[in-house]
Amino acid sequence: MNLPDKNDFINIHDHGAVPMPGFFTVDNIMVHEGREPQRSEGIAYTVGAHPWHIDEDNIDRLFFKVKDFSKHHNVIAIGEAGFDKLKGASLDLQRESFQDHARLADSTGKPLFIHCVRAWDELLKEHKQMKPVVPWIIHGFRGKPDLAAQLLEKGFYLSPWVEWAIRPESSDTIKSIPLSRLFLETDGFDISIEPVYQVVASHLEIKIGELKAAFYSNFIHLFARNG
Repeated sequence: MNLPDKNDFINIHDHGAVPMPGFFTVDNIMVHEGREPQRSEGIAYTVGAHPWHIDEDNIDRLFFKVKDFSKHHNVIAIGEAGFDKLKGASLDLQRESFQDHARLADSTGKPLFIHCVRAWDELLKEHKQMKPVVPWIIHGFRGKPDLAAQLLEKGFYLSPWVEWAIRPESSDTIKSIPLSRLFLETDGFDISIEPVYQVVASHLEIKIGELKAAFYSNFIHLFARNG
């Protein structure tokens, strides 16, 4: 599997990433798209059937692709999977798909990336019942400090939504997240991860190098064991 350099800007969640010197990106493949994981310098992959794009007719076929792609050497995580009360399949179908992804994550030893919109009770219920072996990572987080604390207490990692992370009003929540549980992402937005680091480092009143060191350590802790 590809691994970042200690000096790389790590982007933990993107869509359609392209290799760039000095950057390491985890590219999310939503299996309905028709893309496949590749061997690309500076890029690793996570694969999942997104809750927006599953239905009764395709859920089994899409998850078969997730299982197949999960065997690829450069796939380091499963997902994104999760719950969304504003868009996508019924909650029952989302739950079925989520449980399949969570079990696959545990069986492969690969962390699970999670999409969650206004469904935190459902997610926390699944966490309590499934007792996952691998870490769960919330991508696109944009909650208050009390929600962050609740998720951190359960062992989650948090990756703030890119537009939310750079807002001044988000600084209190970001400050409440230990660096050992934090990542940053661009989630397909047409923006480099570097200015996001700059703003978040300013929120935290630390140097960019400290963020790089923390995210590199987090990445190695979560993913290198599967290499």
